[in-house]
Amino acid sequence: MARAHIADKLSDEAVLAGLGYKQEFRRAFTPLQVFGIAFSIIGLLPSIASVLASAASNGGAVAMVWGWAFATCFILCIGMSLGELASSAPTSGGLYYLTYTLSSPRTRNILCWIVGYASTIGTIAGIASIDWGCAVQITAAASIGSDQQFVATDAQAYGIYAAIVVSQAIVCSLGTKVLARLQTLYVICNVLLCIVVIVALPVATPAESKNSPSYVFGNFTNVSGWPDVFAFVLGLLAPLWTISGYDAAIHISEETSNAASAVPWGMVSAIAIAGVLGWAINVTLAFCMGTDLTNLIGSPVGQPMAQIFLNSFGKTWTLVIWSFVVLVQYMMGSSQLLAASRQSFAFARDGALPLSNLLYRFNKYTGTPVNTVWFDSLMALLVGLLALSGPAAVNAVFSISVTAQYVAFMTPIIARFAFENNFKPGPFSLGVLSAPIAAIAVVFMIVMMVVLCFPSTPQAQVPSMNYTSVVLGGIMTLAMIWYYFPVYGGVHWFQGPVSNTKANHGRRSTENDAETADAGLVDDGEKESADNMFQPRNR
Repeated sequence: MARAHIADKLSDEAVLAGLGYKQEFRRAFTPLQVFGIAFSIIGLLPSIASVLASAASNGGAVAMVWGWAFATCFILCIGMSLGELASSAPTSGGLYYLTYTLSSPRTRNILCWIVGYASTIGTIAGIASIDWGCAVQITAAASIGSDQQFVATDAQAYGIYAAIVVSQAIVCSLGTKVLARLQTLYVICNVLLCIVVIVALPVATPAESKNSPSYVFGNFTNVSGWPDVFAFVLGLLAPLWTISGYDAAIHISEETSNAASAVPWGMVSAIAIAGVLGWAINVTLAFCMGTDLTNLIGSPVGQPMAQIFLNSFGKTWTLVIWSFVVLVQYMMGSSQLLAASRQSFAFARDGALPLSNLLYRFNKYTGTPVNTVWFDSLMALLVGLLALSGPAAVNAVFSISVTAQYVAFMTPIIARFAFENNFKPGPFSLGVLSAPIAAIAVVFMIVMMVVLCFPSTPQAQVPSMNYTSVVLGGIMTLAMIWYYFPVYGGVHWFQGPVSNTKANHGRRSTENDAETADAGLVDDGEKESADNMFQPRNR
């Protein structure tokens, strides 16, 4: 076993050296823990709780049950296409790295810049959306505990949100071994919570609140005001928001043993298992939610799922179960912050972020990029301020976490087939199915990105409009201004991924050498073996 672990480490370091990077992280994540970080960010039960109102108002039971199954198939196609890419280049900045290597010489710099910023923005927005959902769940618990006498103000909700973000930053500043072991705990808590609800909710629900199989699998209730077909499409946003963040597995590639196989399989298996378990949860909820969806969606508790639990379990047991929902949601945010910090670290390593020299540093005590953890936390706190503007801003943050990521997902997938390149599949390969699955994934992402920009009702007023395109467009515009800025902009110096395997590749490539050696991250003999096996790509 020990020899096998050493062999994996040598192989991983050799592959990374072949991509142009030296080994800087400890490879402490096992395949199970890679699956764990992808699965824990998906979060299932608390994620479904956060977006249940969307599916319930845009098709009711049919949207919850069949919409979930329909969307999961397409999301799985996205995961498989990303898995192929991640297997061929297992690095923390995999998406923008591959965009650069697969694109034409004329377009690679700008496309790499766009994907890097879209991925960075998307992961930070993911932190904000998950943690805001956690804050709302906490206020829902307070409302239940006070018999709906307590209604949190936006300022109070933001205070809870800020406390969540800061505490997660402290957790994610720990060492890689600790963070890896936490993923195992997160998976166990996630799965157990799902099983408890699937088994206990039907038992506890009174007969008058239970629905028939014909209702669960065939009733379509549309209270959104949109035409039924488009309402069903809007209902697909619930599984999209839920089964997301699985690309976190890519961002910990440099901390994973046997990354070329573990990362894609962890990502794909997390989507598949989440799809099956999530479908079972939605079926259970549809059986136990009653038929008055209008009152359910407008529940004074502020959470339709919390209201379903209250109707079935009563106040005391609802608070017990809901406390675990909040705990799992908190774990989701912690895993998302971990993944986001690794994406920011990789982008800073290539000099693309402001203050890159400060962000591209390891803490000598933990051997982790603590600076990027706190940088992303600060950005999440700033993004969270949008929530003070009302529900429309909250929905925009939720949507940005998906739309920005889809920009980052689509670009390298398209580049692989649109440009002449020397793409070489890794151990995870779809073979002849690569192109058709990629086409399905890209078309679905394009369609859903458009849908994500629609308001929840056709009678939307200024306060309830969908501002996703405005917020995301504004942020990406700033990124492009930074790229084309006279004299100092990225167009004058950004050359895509920068190799740091040799000391003469720039000052940034040597800043962490002493700290890395102090932390015991790389053995000189192993590194020399890796360098001899693969030469860095010529960029």
